[in-house]
Amino acid sequence: MTITVGPLAFQALHLILLSAFIIALLAGRWAGRKQQVKVSPTLFDMAFGALVAGRVVFVATWFGQYWQAPWTILDIRDGGFNAWAALAAAVALAAWRLWRTPALREPVLVALLAGVGAALVAGAPTLLRMDEARTVPPVALETREGRPVALDRLAQGKPMVVNLWATWCPPCRREMPVLAQAQRGDSAVVFVFVNQGEGTDVVDAYLSKENIALRNVLMDRRKVTGLAVGSLGLPTTLFYDASGRLVELHLGPLSAASLEAKLTGIRPRP
Repeated sequence: MTITVGPLAFQALHLILLSAFIIALLAGRWAGRKQQVKVSPTLFDMAFGALVAGRVVFVATWFGQYWQAPWTILDIRDGGFNAWAALAAAVALAAWRLWRTPALREPVLVALLAGVGAALVAGAPTLLRMDEARTVPPVALETREGRPVALDRLAQGKPMVVNLWATWCPPCRREMPVLAQAQRGDSAVVFVFVNQGEGTDVVDAYLSKENIALRNVLMDRRKVTGLAVGSLGLPTTLFYDASGRLVELHLGPLSAASLEAKLTGIRPRP
């Protein structure tokens, strides 16, 4: 699910998409030699247009949450993008460029086919269908009081959000108030905070100092949860539906808007 390189962690799907884009650039450059045209400006514009459109539509959709903290609009690490808007923008921009410059049509088509093919071969569809294969892992953890508890027993038929965190992790600390507020205001979803590799005294001291009240804080001194879900990067937040299937994994800090968008995908519908 994630790939760790030294102190850096990347979501596997993002790396696959980046690699596919690079392959598209190389294929487009090769195909454009015959027509003596440069494909890379069109591909970069498509990517940039997709990112901007996806972000703008997402922010507009969840503007109520962003209004409470406007500076978070610029922090794209929260993963707040509308995929359909991004795709529509990329297609529209490509169509406009190809209509104006017919010589681009063949090399751009070659580039897009190469990029999509690379993403398919690398396994992007499998990662996008996480819910079909992954469920809450039955890892044995402990409460802050030292009582044993199994992670998969905590949901009790409700959707569940599992946050992997540590007190030394700045992004974890930055998103913790957002998660704490969501836990207080949403009784339909079970929030679980699984500390990775630290002792109870460290966790208790941090929560007391920051005046953060959390329920379901569990201790995972051997970091078995990260290994079980395939993500050693922090913070990692996993979203499970009421049947225990993994719907989404997010690596990095969440904003109020991106958290609410993901919760909408797992809450039971009336």
